Amino acid sequence: MSDSKRIAKNTFFLYIRMIINMLISLYTSRVILNTLGVTDYGIYNLVGGVVVLFSFLNNAMTNATQRFLNYEIPSKIKERINRVFCMSINIHFVISIIVVILSETVGLWFLNYKLNIPDDRMYAANIVYQMSILTTLINIMRIPYNAMIITNEKMSFYAFLGIFETCMKLIIVFLLLFFKKYDLLILYGILLMLVNLLINIIYFVYCSKNFHEQTQLRYVKDKKLFKELISFSGWNLFGQVAVLSSTQGINMILNIFIGVTINAAMGIANQVNAAIYNFISNMQVAFTPQIVQSYAGGRHQQHKNLVLNSSKYSLYLFLILAIPFLIQTEFILHLWLGKNLPPYVISFTQVIILNSIVSAMVGSFWMSVNAIGNIRNYQIVISCILILSLPASYIILKNGLPPTYVLIANLCLNIITFLYRFWYINQKLVFKRSEILTYLKGIVFVLIYIIVLIYLFKNNSENNYFNIFFQIGVAELILIAIAIFTGVSKEEFLMIKGFVNNKLMKNFKGNK
Repeated sequence: MSDSKRIAKNTFFLYIRMIINMLISLYTSRVILNTLGVTDYGIYNLVGGVVVLFSFLNNAMTNATQRFLNYEIPSKIKERINRVFCMSINIHFVISIIVVILSETVGLWFLNYKLNIPDDRMYAANIVYQMSILTTLINIMRIPYNAMIITNEKMSFYAFLGIFETCMKLIIVFLLLFFKKYDLLILYGILLMLVNLLINIIYFVYCSKNFHEQTQLRYVKDKKLFKELISFSGWNLFGQVAVLSSTQGINMILNIFIGVTINAAMGIANQVNAAIYNFISNMQVAFTPQIVQSYAGGRHQQHKNLVLNSSKYSLYLFLILAIPFLIQTEFILHLWLGKNLPPYVISFTQVIILNSIVSAMVGSFWMSVNAIGNIRNYQIVISCILILSLPASYIILKNGLPPTYVLIANLCLNIITFLYRFWYINQKLVFKRSEILTYLKGIVFVLIYIIVLIYLFKNNSENNYFNIFFQIGVAELILIAIAIFTGVSKEEFLMIKGFVNNKLMKNFKGNK
């Protein structure tokens, strides 16, 4: 099977997963918010974030595991693949111990003495905190198995297991409705931990059955491989600390200055953004093995094409999905969650989505950086830029400015990192001038259009259903037209046209 067909097949399975997951997640978020209430919903998002803050070591190792397995899979030498897998398991086990130590000391102190949580909910917050630690440990040990499935491109299993996990979380929502006499926040934390444990068991069984020789656990002593994994993940560590500072760190600073209601607003905004962005991240998951393996195999022109096209089409897809949420944010949130929205949730949602527009474009760039492997200077610069979000957030809130300015400052820093990433990748891959101009033409016009669109709808208060859907429809059609005329090459357009014509002809002959 060709690379393009394999990517298309993988993307298809992942999109099925994301469509179902998005619909269920949006429904469950509404029920969870209404069931737990704004305060408990905010506490859950905040407390879970404390544990995530200490899992930065795991996030760094995730990229390393994915990268080294992608390098070894094409060789089909099972012993070498198994060495990478076993070494990753050993390192993830050590990471689990470190996370427990940090969470039960620094994290526990921070939770009880620094965060702004109502006194009558501190007991529940502590129980949920312990459940969040267990959930994090389970997810840490899942990473090597997850990486093995993705590098082997078993996307159908990956997609269907994701749907199963989401359905289990839907069942949790219904269980909460039947056990209202219990503390629902504590019950929610326990049930989510059990779902994650079940998913971990399924991952283990599947990998043991389908990749037995590659995933067979054994003692591995390979100093060279260990040093390579630790060195690669060590520099990735800088980036993960910076990313967490611009997400969970900001969340905690907002809590200290304002309280848990602001964390509820952040939780809702992130939930909306995740429902959209997961489509893009799953498309990028489908591209990742090909991006890494094309560079490892010396197919550098194919690698460059994958990097630029993945960035460009990620942007288009994200904007198609995001336009309704950008121009009709208030209407959609009221339709989804009802009238009682936490303060700032509308502006938070809009700015976080704008931030994700940048993230959609850079996804393929960091995949390429991981494939190249020389990441020290890259991670140092990126980390130094992103970590500025913490002092910037503190200064903004200390001076009494609205909390939305915190997210706007983070957006500005993310734009700066995008420019640096593009410059860095160009230094390594040396794009042709025509390739750069084609890429810029493909993204600049659609970005200008989005800026104009936001300006036109900034004071929009339309509540007529027909007008709202008409506005969204027109905005989408204009975006698609701009993307086709400025971002799709003649060859790509003819390929898409031929594909559509073939499908139409087959349907016509079938009907005839």
